[in-house]
Amino acid sequence: MADIDLLKRDQGGVNARILARESKADFRRVEAASVKLKASFASAEGKRMFIRYFNTFQLNHHFISVISRTRLNHDDVAKVEQMIREQVEKVTGELNKAIDGAEALFISHGITSVATYDTVPLALEVGVLSSSSRRYLDLLTKLDQLMPLLQTLEIHEVITPQAVDIERASLKRKARAVANSTRNLATRLRREMNTLDARSAAEQASSGKDGPAETMPPALPVPELDASAEVPAADDVDETEPADGAGVI
Repeated sequence: MADIDLLKRDQGGVNARILARESKADFRRVEAASVKLKASFASAEGKRMFIRYFNTFQLNHHFISVISRTRLNHDDVAKVEQMIREQVEKVTGELNKAIDGAEALFISHGITSVATYDTVPLALEVGVLSSSSRRYLDLLTKLDQLMPLLQTLEIHEVITPQAVDIERASLKRKARAVANSTRNLATRLRREMNTLDARSAAEQASSGKDGPAETMPPALPVPELDASAEVPAADDVDETEPADGAGVI
């Protein structure tokens, strides 16, 4: 007797709904080359985090690394880049530790298979603009990898639903904070650039000269920046959480 499927299964409608709810990032002014990488996200958390925050991170990091260097001191920009890199590495390390811990629980409890999703994976080609963007993509991929591991442990009653919710929400906040703090840092550098432009215009006005100044004024020193600061977000619920990282510099 032929197998009878009693369930109506997703045929890509979930991915279509996720993509429809998110605004498209505007890359029309980005002239940099990108490496095209294949990426796939299976979990609800991985899909939404990628769609909402990856391009936001890319555009703001591009502003920091490329555009701000045309007006600001290169050493100051490098310090900001290093702050972002360290934050990405820190969160990636925490995800690696969580994955290793989950896999250890699989072994100790004799669990041999991982829960799988009946929804269609979000598979796409991603244009990666920088090494930091590649690292952030890897971070989001690890987050996606961890989600079914936690779900499996909950199903087998190795960990409680409450513990899963706490772990999931904590790691999502940290991954989101990377994109939000990069946006905050880009905003601060934009303000530095605006300050320089205003100072240059004032000097030209006071000297009675018209047109652009012959030399670029020295860049203002970048203040101590708080990379941990993030835009306030709503409760960590996938279906209702606003795209608080969608703002692009």
